[in-house]
Amino acid sequence: MKRIFLLLAFAGTFAAANAQTKIGLKGGVNVADWGGKDADNVDAKIGFHVGGFANFAVGKKVSIQPELLYSTQGGKIDRPGEDTKIRFNYINIPVMVKYELVQGLNAEFGPQFGFAVSRKMKTGDVTVDVNDNYKGFDLGLGLGASYDIPSSPVGIGARYIFGLSRLDDNGDDKIFNRVFQLGITYTLHKGR
Repeated sequence: MKRIFLLLAFAGTFAAANAQTKIGLKGGVNVADWGGKDADNVDAKIGFHVGGFANFAVGKKVSIQPELLYSTQGGKIDRPGEDTKIRFNYINIPVMVKYELVQGLNAEFGPQFGFAVSRKMKTGDVTVDVNDNYKGFDLGLGLGASYDIPSSPVGIGARYIFGLSRLDDNGDDKIFNRVFQLGITYTLHKGR
């Protein structure tokens, strides 16, 4: 894990020193649920993500885009006469490699490092803090596409985050985050 962080830090430093830089804001809708063999009864939950990004060109068509996002995730468990809402909130740090396919249209992929801020389950009027039952760190892999509107600071994107690390801290359950995101970006600054 330390090697990954060092590699990303080196790549970010190199990119910042040698390339065009964009800085902006980002936000959008999450459709989140849990995947894995022990997550059969969990349905999707609508949430949101909001934060910022920096984009560093490392070649004519390739850039690295680290982001810092607040993200609401989780799911819903529907049982007869009883619904449980799973509310897990994260600070996520995706580090996406973007490749420009044609002007403005990009394919993107990369790791996402998630740090849990709060984890709660609500059944009826009762809300329970479940921080001790679930891991505080979530590693995921993102895959998506984005379109930067020419001559505009606005862009749109879609991304799927496939959780790689198990969420449960106690027991043998195999449960993973799964999040589909639709979002909009607004570039505040374009460097050289």
